[in-house]
Amino acid sequence: MTKYILPILLIIFTYSCKKENLPSDGSATLQFSNDTIIFDTIFSSVGSITKQLMVYNNNDYDITTNVRLGSNSEAYFKINVDGESGKNIQNIKISAHDSMFVFLEVIINPNNTNNPYLVSDSIIFTTGNKTQNIDLIAYGQDAYFHTANTYGDIIDGEDTSRFFYHQLECNEVWNNDKPHVIYGYVIVDPNCQLTINEGTTVYLHKNSGIIVGNPFSSSSGGTIRVNGTLGNEVTFRGDRLDSWYDSLPGQWDRIWLYPGSVNNEFNYCNLQNGTIAIHADTVGNNTPTAVINNCRIDNMSAIGILGQGAKLEVNNTIITKCGQYSVVCNIGGDYTFKHCTFANYWNFDHRNTPSILLNNYYEGSDGNIYIRDLDNAYFGNCIIDGNLSTEISFQENSIGNFNYTFDHCLLKIDPNEDTGTSDYINIIKNKNPEFVSKQLFDFHLSETSACNSAGDFNITQSESVLFLDLEGNLRDNLPDLGALKRIN
Repeated sequence: MTKYILPILLIIFTYSCKKENLPSDGSATLQFSNDTIIFDTIFSSVGSITKQLMVYNNNDYDITTNVRLGSNSEAYFKINVDGESGKNIQNIKISAHDSMFVFLEVIINPNNTNNPYLVSDSIIFTTGNKTQNIDLIAYGQDAYFHTANTYGDIIDGEDTSRFFYHQLECNEVWNNDKPHVIYGYVIVDPNCQLTINEGTTVYLHKNSGIIVGNPFSSSSGGTIRVNGTLGNEVTFRGDRLDSWYDSLPGQWDRIWLYPGSVNNEFNYCNLQNGTIAIHADTVGNNTPTAVINNCRIDNMSAIGILGQGAKLEVNNTIITKCGQYSVVCNIGGDYTFKHCTFANYWNFDHRNTPSILLNNYYEGSDGNIYIRDLDNAYFGNCIIDGNLSTEISFQENSIGNFNYTFDHCLLKIDPNEDTGTSDYINIIKNKNPEFVSKQLFDFHLSETSACNSAGDFNITQSESVLFLDLEGNLRDNLPDLGALKRIN
């Protein structure tokens, strides 16, 4: 009987592999990975991310299809079908049980509205007499764009490289009529000021930032004033608005207060998803480098506030989710933090550096140690917590000044640290602050928190900005620690 097995298998194989006949009208049904492609809000005249559509020929025969955009306009959507671009691509062959990619981008033409607006189109596939549509939807927004308009030369020995940047008008004002989008760096020149008024949103592209003070100028100085208000905060964030980027850190570089820049102010601002939110560099006088009031710094891949020999005053501010440090008081300086919440529950990857770093020296390129006095690092009515076993690090060289005070604060600190000295006043050591929800980053205090009524009223009364908490609630004569009052 075995002599009949091979012929029988050949017959079965022949009939099972036989292709179906193509319909007489040449039409066939295609399958798609999506029936609608949605682009989140993008900026006018700036290309979106590339999205893709998979097109499947699940038939037992080869087909030829035509692909075109439904609109006759050259604006908005762009398609690329297996490497061929255009708005009407003909005679695309898809083999039986094969597939192809369609890549899509969208560009929104500017108009004069600040509100997101909808544009729509469709991709039309025509296979013989059969037509199939995939809907395309995008939300667009007009904006002010700040791109490179000049450059400076960076000389390193015999090598010279050019740094391209956007040079602002001397006393430029940004309002909230449209968002501002930064590509690269914008620079505020010496003796000039950038004012950003309430409700303004500043979007920064990858590796972009603001430099206050021009490193290519022989003069020093420059000022930024951020004038947010409660309910109309100024926001700094990355320019990728797709939902996947909502919690992605490191999308832009920093706001850098260059040496000599003084009298900077940040009021009611949100700084999100950057690398370093505010980098305040060396200043050699008693004028504050910056005053930071009622701000939220969230999801920085490196540092929330980096001070280098600076003079900073920070009030009613929350710093959370930083990949390295919440605050660095580096190479000396003078720093004051009142009613601040440092809650570093970094959840993007592993963090092995504490929330707070205090330092009074640096190692030069010649290998020598140079002292930079830490004249003052004062924390009053603050909360310092995080997901490490200790959230405060001291890098002290005993030759120089190393002055710090934790006054009526909750601290997560090395249990072996001697907190019985005059550097610590009425602290709460290594207790859970009992926020409403660490997981949801809700830093209101629960009813049973040890931080409730644990503050010093004199600290609260020392600055008028502290009379109210970050959300505008009046503090009483038994103030709670941190930037937010308890939930009643």
